[in-house]
Amino acid sequence: MDKLWAPWRINYIRRNRPQGCIFCRAKKSKLHDYVIFKTKKSICLLNIYPYNNGHLLVSPLRHIADIELMNEEEILDMFKSLKRAKRLLQKVLKPQGYNIGFNLSCQAGAGITGHLHLHIVPRWAGDTNFMPVIGNTKVISQSLEELSKRLKDAHA
Repeated sequence: MDKLWAPWRINYIRRNRPQGCIFCRAKKSKLHDYVIFKTKKSICLLNIYPYNNGHLLVSPLRHIADIELMNEEEILDMFKSLKRAKRLLQKVLKPQGYNIGFNLSCQAGAGITGHLHLHIVPRWAGDTNFMPVIGNTKVISQSLEELSKRLKDAHA
């Protein structure tokens, strides 16, 4: 029998999540393992509970909950960061497609509602199979540590 090893998910299962906003915590730490890059107005980091390998999050540095609260400089910077993040994923993982978007409010699927962020989810032909349907399990084939290092190396 094959085993699925994903020890980083135990905190999600147990709901032992750190308190406070993950984006605000990440922007304060220069050595945060999963921050891929930071700009003057935004931050890009790995999602530690990814839908797929390479799932990145981009958010404004300012703690705001809605697009309506963004100023023009934040909008431009965030979308430049989105473009940079997509370029990095293309270089490192070579996905065949992407799901990119916002979930605004818990009713729309947002797990973090207080700090606006967008998701960049790389996709490949055949990246879905019976595991999510039958086993309610998604197989992520690369560790967050390894992927973080590869993305940061490509960014340097």
